[in-house]
Amino acid sequence: MTVNQAVTAFAGFMVLLSLVLTYFVHPAFVWLTAFVGVNLFQSAFTRVCPAASIFRKIGFKAA
Repeated sequence: MTVNQAVTAFAGFMVLLSLVLTYFVHPAFVWLTAFVGVNLFQSAFTRVCPAASIFRKIGFKAA
């Protein structure tokens, strides 16, 4: 699995997790969804993604 695939999978998991938490735990977890979306948006323009840096450090292959 490449870094890009790992980041995409992680972002998708976080969105789904935050939706489940919003529904079952507390409506304020919707802010986690917003945070993930904002992080994806800013990384498209700045090319800075904390998750990609972490995945690279733990050994995922670059694209």
